[in-house]
Amino acid sequence: MLIVYFCEVTISFMKQKPCYILGIESSCDDTAAAVLNHNKVLSNCITNQEIHSQYGGVVPELASRAHQANIIPVVEQALKRAEVKQNQLSAIAYTQGPGLLGSLLVGNSFAKSMAMGLNIPLIGINHMQAHILAHFIDNKHQKLPSFPFIGVNVSGGHTQIMIVKNHFNMEIIGTSIDDAIGEAFDKCGKKMGLDYPSGPLIDQLSKNGNSEKFTFPVPKVKELNVSYSGCKTAFINFIEKEKNKNSKFIDENLNDLCSSIQLTLIKIITQKIEMAVQKTNISSVVIGGGVSANSEIRNFLRKKEKNNGWSIYLPSIEFTTDNAAMVGVAGYYKFLNKKFSDLSSVANPRMSF
Repeated sequence: MLIVYFCEVTISFMKQKPCYILGIESSCDDTAAAVLNHNKVLSNCITNQEIHSQYGGVVPELASRAHQANIIPVVEQALKRAEVKQNQLSAIAYTQGPGLLGSLLVGNSFAKSMAMGLNIPLIGINHMQAHILAHFIDNKHQKLPSFPFIGVNVSGGHTQIMIVKNHFNMEIIGTSIDDAIGEAFDKCGKKMGLDYPSGPLIDQLSKNGNSEKFTFPVPKVKELNVSYSGCKTAFINFIEKEKNKNSKFIDENLNDLCSSIQLTLIKIITQKIEMAVQKTNISSVVIGGGVSANSEIRNFLRKKEKNNGWSIYLPSIEFTTDNAAMVGVAGYYKFLNKKFSDLSSVANPRMSF
């Protein structure tokens, strides 16, 4: 009891002293910076790269060039909104990987230079861990998860199920063997003529559609792994076949198509989440990544909480897509444990846990 009391007093004392963490995110096409005091967000700024919409997806070279133009203004904006000066920063956390190499290099180089100039610790962060750790941001409207729990990452580049034992001990027990769920949403949306990114548009249009109008395959994959390539291809082939019969097929059935494909794509991952809970006997589920904003997957998890007694943790919408606040909070917990990076650390586009 004395030890526990001592630890609580120590942590409380530490939180009385400012600990300003600058988070930098540049893994894909969003340039983002955030400032946190301990795990409380003071600012969270994001600059989107709209140029990719005309290509129906992210163009890596264009993304890295845009990051170079955006990173200084977005960092300056984050510091200004937080009312924190550079010389007050305690450390700089940045996304080391995974992601697009050119994009990562911009954030990597900037973070190193700034940390060296200010003579403060540099902290490399795993982007996928950061999505899960976004739930540890100080938010009076949300409760903090307790370890261990089932972590689920659903984004444009990754689909993962893991057992999370502590802030940085995460074991992947299921993953996509091909496409990620967000990629499948975007490619199906592109086939229907929707803008990039298509996931939010499909979700919006599906609300006025019949999810049982069209049926698409749910692949059988061993263990807790998932596959999205087959379902995506089946959807694209179905559209082509129907367009040959009726050139206005998409326009006449857009809402139903969106509702039907969304139900299928979400079902592929939710059936594996349910299997993971049964297999591990862990009923706390924490979800992160851009697709965690999807209404279908949120409804599924809320029903499981109500009917099956699961403990469900859904991120605030602002922390679902790529953002620097999640990088900053991951950096904060590494800072507490003195898990610093040195200036020889490199960007790692295939970074694993």
